[in-house]
Amino acid sequence: QVQLVESGGGLVQAGGSLRLSCAASGRTFSTYGMGWFRQAPGKDREFVAAISWSGVSTYYAHSVKGRFTISRENVKNTMYLQMNSLKPEDTAVYYCAVNSDWNWSIHEVDYWGQGTQVTVSS
Repeated sequence: QVQLVESGGGLVQAGGSLRLSCAASGRTFSTYGMGWFRQAPGKDREFVAAISWSGVSTYYAHSVKGRFTISRENVKNTMYLQMNSLKPEDTAVYYCAVNSDWNWSIHEVDYWGQGTQVTVSS
């Protein structure tokens, strides 16, 4: 089992920045790929970004590429999502995810966090 706890969400004005954190515990954290998904009201949960267990490989949704940066510190069992130039359409609950392979379909995620709310005002 892996337990994931997100933090860092909040309310920010358009153009602002937030950094989300995901603290992991349980099974060996460093061997998993990790990622972020988000779900806006009335919409399906969607992929945002992922990072390999080594941190060398990253993958972003087109809608956030160039604005968001994913990173991880295996020694701290923590993953981050730096979000810059935020837009109102980034408003959603953001979920941390752990995956034992590199298939980032929502149905392939092994573990989920409970989510943290990000609200971007215009």
